[in-house]
Amino acid sequence: MLPYTHMHRPASLRHYRWLVAPAIPDDSPLRAADEGVHPILRQILYNRGLTQPGQIQTFLANHYLSSRDPFLLADMERAVERIGRALRDGEMIVVYGDFDADGVTATVLLTQALRRMADDRRLIQPYIPDRVDEGYGLNLEALTALRAKGASVVISVDCGIRSPVEAAHAQAIGLDLIITDHHSLGRELPPAAAVINPKRPDSTYPEKMLAGVGIAYKLAQALRLAYPDRAMGEESDLLDLVAIGTVADLAPLVGENRKLVAEGLAVLNEVRRPGIAALMNVSGLQAGQMTAESIGFALGPRINAAGRLAHAYDAARLLIAAAPDHAQEQARLLDELNRQRQSLTRRLSALAEQLIDPDAPIIIAGNPEFKSGVVGLVASRLAEKTYRPAIVMELGEAESRGSCRSIPEFHITHALDEVADLLVRHGGHAQAAGFTIRNENLPAFIERMTAIAGEQLSGADLRPGLEIDAALPLRDVDWALHGTLEQLEPTGNQNPQPLLLSRGVEVVSHRPVGTDGSHLQLYLVDGHNGAARYGGARGRPAQAFPAIAFRQGEWAGALPKYVDVVYRVGLNRWNGNTNLQLVVEDICPAEDGSTP
Repeated sequence: MLPYTHMHRPASLRHYRWLVAPAIPDDSPLRAADEGVHPILRQILYNRGLTQPGQIQTFLANHYLSSRDPFLLADMERAVERIGRALRDGEMIVVYGDFDADGVTATVLLTQALRRMADDRRLIQPYIPDRVDEGYGLNLEALTALRAKGASVVISVDCGIRSPVEAAHAQAIGLDLIITDHHSLGRELPPAAAVINPKRPDSTYPEKMLAGVGIAYKLAQALRLAYPDRAMGEESDLLDLVAIGTVADLAPLVGENRKLVAEGLAVLNEVRRPGIAALMNVSGLQAGQMTAESIGFALGPRINAAGRLAHAYDAARLLIAAAPDHAQEQARLLDELNRQRQSLTRRLSALAEQLIDPDAPIIIAGNPEFKSGVVGLVASRLAEKTYRPAIVMELGEAESRGSCRSIPEFHITHALDEVADLLVRHGGHAQAAGFTIRNENLPAFIERMTAIAGEQLSGADLRPGLEIDAALPLRDVDWALHGTLEQLEPTGNQNPQPLLLSRGVEVVSHRPVGTDGSHLQLYLVDGHNGAARYGGARGRPAQAFPAIAFRQGEWAGALPKYVDVVYRVGLNRWNGNTNLQLVVEDICPAEDGSTP
């Protein structure tokens, strides 16, 4: 790995570590591999741990070789037996979800699957808690109310694994609780009728990193296998929901998740749901062109906006809408909520920046004005801007709720585990978590978390790293390379769009763009000796590439003639035309300061 930074840049622009992946070793089997695989693609896949020719062929063909048998998940048989009995005896079943996109899609998916199997669909009811009034996950009052309404089985999706008290309460009031969740395990499994989580050490299911909606899908699969006489509809009808929830929750897009999302994108592009068609319409998306990026930047945020600023039922209603008029109405509502979310996030992020010490080992900000629906987004912005783990709390009268975002060097949920004695509840992943805390414990919480972060991050180089897959001359970027890189799709967490590096690139022109000039538009060509430096073909005419550098408008007026650029190869669609475009992640003056 080669760390590289340059001092001659506008002071406000972030300094990245450029981490250029080493070339494939000479003794690697990939050196003698099938020449049908582009060398840049082979290098990218090697960087991601695929070191054998067979692994690369399997990845490119999207053949997931491990078993997908849902009954390999611990407690699946117990869950299926109890649900089957409830369906046979006409008991009320409640699907208890979460208010983010993963939780909403999981709730809709399992509710839809169970209603297809039930003799009376009214006995299958969804329940999503209110973010403000109830908070995340199972709660005692909701379980008591559901039992009073006649529910005898509650199935949690995307929550519950760290709710032993709530599970014991359900048991005490005669409510059979089935927990399906993908979050990290607590110190004990809740005392439920069944606990399905692929992270359980006694689970033999090969894919450990399914999203909450992926586990709900596995439960639906198992029910179809166990009760084929009750199953109705196509199983593939649920895959669009799996794709949305998996991508929106940033689940790793490798292994079975990648296959599920690929299968789900095929269904999404058929636009089987009126709600999806309406949401695509307000998002400016086209059928047949949906990608994981479309979910991450367009569909997911709008679905999440409902649970952040209103109620997640608004998103659920959209996904189950059968009438196009109703779907359009719900889609417009989500689009407006998303605009409000963006505005609120900007305002509260500015407020948070006034409250923090950006050089502290962990960034902690609390204020009554922070809204629970956007504290996670504000924490994410703080973590990105400071490259420190960040905690943002909505301060209540007696209790406060916090959302955490972290960096690869700091496992935030493990840190919360160390102060669990101060918390009412908590849970999450390595880089994202949430918690509730009594206000009298806040001073001790801040002191101990600061100490934990200070100890773990002591001596760490706290600058974000750009993991660069390969260096190549700019003239080697063409439609053929773009088509080659598309074989990596669907891309996302742990399978990102590749980052490429071209050195000594000439800046033909540049200008700030955007309403506030915060972005930079450029036209770039290879420098005078670019082909010779990289061993590329000589004599090919230089092509000026359009490029966009988001949030780097301050380079305007300060950009030298020759630069080194790190970028992704993207597309720009405008007025019916589609062109290649470089999406620039970082810029530095060329290493020798003038020409290549």
